[in-house]
Amino acid sequence: MSASHPNTFPKLHNAAWPGVVGKGEGSEPAIDLDTMLDLTASAEVDGIKFDGVDLFLFAPHVDIDASDDDLKALADKVKAKGLSIGSVVAPVWPPTGGGPAMDEGEGRTKFLEQVRKGCRIAKKLRELGVRPYGVVRIDSATGVADWAADPAENQAKIAETFKQAGKIARDHGERLAAEGEICWGGMHSWRKMVDLLERVGEPETVGFQADMAHTLLYTLGENAPEDRILPDHFDWKDKSTLDSALRTLTTALRPWTIDFHVAQNDATVFGSGSHDHTGRHCQANDPNGKLDIPHHAGFWLRDENGHLTKAFKHICWDGCMFPNEVMMKPQTWNDILAKMVAVRDAHGWS
Repeated sequence: MSASHPNTFPKLHNAAWPGVVGKGEGSEPAIDLDTMLDLTASAEVDGIKFDGVDLFLFAPHVDIDASDDDLKALADKVKAKGLSIGSVVAPVWPPTGGGPAMDEGEGRTKFLEQVRKGCRIAKKLRELGVRPYGVVRIDSATGVADWAADPAENQAKIAETFKQAGKIARDHGERLAAEGEICWGGMHSWRKMVDLLERVGEPETVGFQADMAHTLLYTLGENAPEDRILPDHFDWKDKSTLDSALRTLTTALRPWTIDFHVAQNDATVFGSGSHDHTGRHCQANDPNGKLDIPHHAGFWLRDENGHLTKAFKHICWDGCMFPNEVMMKPQTWNDILAKMVAVRDAHGWS
């Protein structure tokens, strides 16, 4: 906090998972957690630094089967950097030990087991005093094409899996946030996302994680043309129409939103490694970015009357699948932090 930046909430976090998501498997090598922590802790803008990190519970960063001793060492390491931990991502996908949420058999069993392990880690980190806020992130771990074979039945199956996952979360004193991303069946459009959350019907436990890069593609109907909001052949110079589309989107999803990612997108899809066909995360100052980050973040952080919702105590930058060359430059993280500070200046509180 300073005279020119008086707000202290929401806390500003950086995501560590860009060091592993989309890396390996024929792509660039992963960036280890220690390096991601160092890059985060070193960033500074006007005397302001990142408050913390959000984590992917998957090796080589954080093993989903980490022991209590491992977690104590992790907590000590993060604290030593002057950081805290916020939200954590449970590895619910088949390649990481989970299973499709719409599979009523082994897939559901594996999915729920990963949620249970993730909630156990989240609870332990809270008990260790390094995690004062945040959620456990999930998604359907289901491909859009597989879901589309029987939309109604598969949506009901995913909702039931999420309901059972919600009970696990409550038992651990945690909440689950389902990330809206066009590559996950049953969550691949804004209407389908709302439908799924309404079917689960547990807003206090199972909510929505909004990522500005991913939700922009909701307005384009990517993977769900019937739910497109922006007109075909949209002219991105038409700012008022873009704002109107984003208001439609955020009005529907904001009441469910319990976790938030600041991000930039150039309105294209991208994938690398095993993470394919998803919203492109652009650099904070990318000239092709379609979002006015501080302005459009307010659509999520303020209600329809312009009042702050204060629905979450921290926000996180997500920059998945940046090239390693970009990620290793300190200026990259200073530019990101500057955007985060601008968001908090405009929509924060103290």
